[in-house]
Amino acid sequence: MAFALPLARLIAELARLPGIGPKSAQRLAFHLLRAPEQEVQDLAAAIAEVQAKISACRLCHDFTDGELCAICEDPRRDAALLCAVAEPTDLAAIERTQEYRGRYHVLGGVISPMDGIGPEALNIRDLVARVGKGEVQEVILATNPTVEGDTTALYLARLLEPFEVKVTKIAFGLPVGGDLDYADQATLIRALDGRREI
Repeated sequence: MAFALPLARLIAELARLPGIGPKSAQRLAFHLLRAPEQEVQDLAAAIAEVQAKISACRLCHDFTDGELCAICEDPRRDAALLCAVAEPTDLAAIERTQEYRGRYHVLGGVISPMDGIGPEALNIRDLVARVGKGEVQEVILATNPTVEGDTTALYLARLLEPFEVKVTKIAFGLPVGGDLDYADQATLIRALDGRREI
């Protein structure tokens, strides 16, 4: 279908966003065409403001609008407990549990040789420097259960061996409410390996 050039450009730009396919991009573009002008201007201003004001926390590399993020500035957080995650979205997922009271370190991705991402492209040097200061007693590796996530976790575990720090990995297994009959073999193996005493 042929669209006017500005509309086609908007659809193409929206389709570049993660999780937005061509049909979703088209629906969003048509919504924006019908939206009040102020709503569209507010959206454009919010996007521009995020680009201008959001940067990486100097300490953990999470997104922030200051030098340090709110978690790194919070004196109630346990500085001896450090959770290494691949992306800020992983940090947000753990924070939603409202159970973890330590601090974080955002790696900025995972090691993926197929995509040309090696350890030097991640925030690993800063992680080692934080652990080397001696305040951290445990590093929790919270990477996804993928080949890349497991490779990154294994690399970090080996890198942190010389330090007197406990290195753990979050457990993976069956979701709450899951059915054993529908679980795949790898999930069941992880669930058995991650078992704990009750």
